[in-house]
Amino acid sequence: MFTHDVELSLQAATTLVNTLPDASPSGEDELTTVEQLSTWFEREGFTGDRQGSTAELESLRALRLPLRALWAAPTDRDAVALVNAMLADGGALPRLVDHDGLGWHIHANAPDAPLADRVMVEIAMAWVDVLRQRERERMKTCAADDCGAVLVDFSRNRSKRFCDTGNCGNRMHVRAFRARQADA
Repeated sequence: MFTHDVELSLQAATTLVNTLPDASPSGEDELTTVEQLSTWFEREGFTGDRQGSTAELESLRALRLPLRALWAAPTDRDAVALVNAMLADGGALPRLVDHDGLGWHIHANAPDAPLADRVMVEIAMAWVDVLRQRERERMKTCAADDCGAVLVDFSRNRSKRFCDTGNCGNRMHVRAFRARQADA
C-alpha cells in the first residue's frame, strides 16, 4: 500500500490534527505548550533542527487547520491544490536520505529548515502518494457521532471506521449493544 516513511508521515498528520479541540478525546486543545510539542516531536520521530520555542509551537499549531482541510477536501483536485500549496510554502526540494535504519527515503527540505516547514512538506509528500495511488478513501473522519478525529485506514480491506484517540469503536459498539438490548 504505502511505504514505511509515508505511513509514518500520515500517522504524524493524524496525531497533529487530532490535537485540535474538536478532534481530541478530551475536547481540549492538546497542543498548547512547548512540552506537548516536544512529546509530539519525539513520538512521531521527526529529525532535524528544533528550537523548542513558543514561535515554533505556534507555527505547528497553525499547521493543524490546513492539514485538517486535506481530509475535508471535496475532490482530489481540491486536495491536490492544498498539497501543492504546502509544498511551495514549505520550500520543497526533494532529496534521498538514509538515516536511523529507515533505508532510502525522501526528505523534501533541509534538516535546518523550520520545524513547521519540515512537518508540512513531509506530510504533503505523503499526501502526494495518497493521491497518486488513488487511496484518498483511506483518509477518514471517525464514524463516532461524538468525535471529530481524523484517521488513516491502513487496513487491508479499507474497513476501519473509528479513530484510536478516544476508544470510539468500543464506545459505539457498547452503545449499539445496549440499544439492541433495550429493544428486545
